[in-house]
Amino acid sequence: MPTVPIAWRSATSRLILVYGALFAAWALLLLGVIQWETTRYLNGVIDQMLLQRMHYLATTDAARLPATVDAAGAIDPHGIMSVGLFDRAGRRLAGNIGRLPAELPPDSAVHLLAAGMPRPDRADGRVRARALASALPDGRVLVIAKDTSTIDGLGAIIRHALLWGVTLTVIPGLLGGLWLRRGHARRIRALAQATEPIRQGDLACRLPVSRRGDELDQLAGIVNAMLDEIERLMNEVKGVCDNIAHDLRTPLTHLRARLYRVQQQLAGQPEAALLEACMGDIDAVLARFRALLRVSELEDRQRSACFGEVDLAQVLRQVHEFYAPLAEDRGQSFVLDVQPLASVHGDAHLLFEALANLVGNAIKFSPSGGEVRLCAAMGRHGPRIDVFDSGPGIPADEREAVTRRFYRGDNGRAAPGSGLGLSIVSAIVRLHGYALDIGDGERGARITLYCHPVRPGEVPGTCLARAVSA
Repeated sequence: MPTVPIAWRSATSRLILVYGALFAAWALLLLGVIQWETTRYLNGVIDQMLLQRMHYLATTDAARLPATVDAAGAIDPHGIMSVGLFDRAGRRLAGNIGRLPAELPPDSAVHLLAAGMPRPDRADGRVRARALASALPDGRVLVIAKDTSTIDGLGAIIRHALLWGVTLTVIPGLLGGLWLRRGHARRIRALAQATEPIRQGDLACRLPVSRRGDELDQLAGIVNAMLDEIERLMNEVKGVCDNIAHDLRTPLTHLRARLYRVQQQLAGQPEAALLEACMGDIDAVLARFRALLRVSELEDRQRSACFGEVDLAQVLRQVHEFYAPLAEDRGQSFVLDVQPLASVHGDAHLLFEALANLVGNAIKFSPSGGEVRLCAAMGRHGPRIDVFDSGPGIPADEREAVTRRFYRGDNGRAAPGSGLGLSIVSAIVRLHGYALDIGDGERGARITLYCHPVRPGEVPGTCLARAVSA
């Protein structure tokens, strides 16, 4: 039976992952651009403030500059705007900047102090800042710096917004995706269950189509249309074959009757033997036509509506009684080994026919003095019937083909028959929903009939050519 894909391998899960990754990437890009633009704008505002403050202090009277610098630092107790005045040797003369930053050139241009601004009034001693230094005419250096904590805080807010935005989007997306995936999984399971009768040969079944009209419904509609055409073609081919087999039986029967009358008139003459051979060939053709019509009859699944409880042990005893004289005439040992069996749901006459074909083949291909065994026992899931013979066996590469119509293996070409016996058996097994397995016995072939519904993954009526769960 087809299986539902693993959750993370389903198309819905993959779409959720793809869309989630695209959304996360787009959110990162968008907020990254927002943060970059915001930072650039605020940096421009800070630079303008620093340049204006530098212009104001640089134009202050040189004698009053230290007092002005100290006053500027005093009115900014939080250190958002730092000011410092240093002599030629870099010693602090005024302000709240502890020392002259070595990486800040006195070029009157704004620079970012990545290592931070030294601040004696801060616990950590340094603070991220943008600063500029200007050399005064008397050799002193005036430094002005502004804390960038505002920009850093804004960046933190944007990052938190990104985290919350992604979280509040991904979690509902995952929950919604899980809900959607479960809905698709249910529909796929329904489609898989609907295909099981089709795989078993019932071409009248169709896939369910909902009212959504989505991709799954479109696919189901395409498959249903394809099944309509396949069913039509198969019915046409089957009808032609059945009509040919049915229509040719009447003239062949008349021909045989005429040949028989001529043979009676020529009794004792050499031509009588030739007519006898001709009638034998006609009988073989008629037997093949009857077998073909029998296979077509068994493929009509409506017959399963008449199934009932069947005593398998009784059917096996009837088969043994029917073929024991034939095996004795051929000098073979025909052994029946039946353990207590549960009754099964099916058709007793059809099961007798299937087992009779299997036992007949075993007797036909076993040599004189050989042994044929018909064994039955209860397995884990239901009754199991084994037919063993001491013939040449069935090669592994032919076990899948022997149930096809008219197929005859290398070991059976010389034996009489039409090549339709196992086709009839396969049709009966498929009609019951059982499984047929062909393998090797101790000295010849082993054919096993599992008289219980097949498990998922096994095809009813197919020669499995391998061990299955009993």
